[in-house]
Amino acid sequence: MNTNPTDVIKELLENTAPEKVEAAALRLVSDDATYVSLNFDNPELKQILPWTGTSKGPRGLSDTFRRVAQFWTIEDFSVASLFGAGEDVAVFGEFTYRSNSTGKAFRSPFAIHAKVRDGKTVFFMFMEDTFASARSFSTGGTWTVKTNLQAEPYEV
Repeated sequence: MNTNPTDVIKELLENTAPEKVEAAALRLVSDDATYVSLNFDNPELKQILPWTGTSKGPRGLSDTFRRVAQFWTIEDFSVASLFGAGEDVAVFGEFTYRSNSTGKAFRSPFAIHAKVRDGKTVFFMFMEDTFASARSFSTGGTWTVKTNLQAEPYEV
């Protein structure tokens, strides 16, 4: 088994297809690993993206990738940079997903921070443009937003 942290994460990312991810996670993710998907714990976002939040172990990671493939068609997923220092691994890239329920596509950058010890992933945090991903499921409605003290609210 390869224990180089960057190789472990590269292999994990190469095996995220629904039919491969569970076996890869069992092989490459520690039983006590922490997986953070998009946020630590946000009940409102979890209603839209049910896999978000913090989970544990290989199943936490594999369930997320399987569910993503149920909600979206993955049109592109590309890694631009993958590098590490010690047990830490950073990955940056972009993806394009299309909502299976609305047909809306979106493109997002992503960032991953992972930690690997003794050939097993012990921490994996995946971040993306959650506004765009959640918005791909919207079928109507607006938000009234006020971001600037000196400006009027506006509709999104």
